[in-house]
Amino acid sequence: MSTTPEQASGQATTPRKVGEADRKKIGSALLRYRVLAYATGIWLLILTGEMVAKYIIGIENVPAWIAIVHGWVYAIYLVLTFDLSIKVRWPVGRTIGTLLAGTIPFLSFYVEHKRTRQVKADFGV
Repeated sequence: MSTTPEQASGQATTPRKVGEADRKKIGSALLRYRVLAYATGIWLLILTGEMVAKYIIGIENVPAWIAIVHGWVYAIYLVLTFDLSIKVRWPVGRTIGTLLAGTIPFLSFYVEHKRTRQVKADFGV
């Protein structure tokens, strides 16, 4: 399937022609991606708070399991984001940028909003 310049830039005006089965697969992949993008962002903010408390404020009794939970949530985010990128055929740069969005506080929320808007516009889900 070829993409127009508008679709490549994420500014498609009409949805791409895909079958109803593909539209459902894209819709469920998008929902999974959105949930994990928010979960990753929330856990990253909690992890950032833990790091500030531990290394800047000097609080000794911070829970060490926060980093582990964020790591597992981020790993699942990577898998589900990659799944969505394959279904919607994102270019490599967009895929990598979206994968890395879970590593910078607040960025996963912004990128999730941008990618969701783009996928909905491109595929009408």
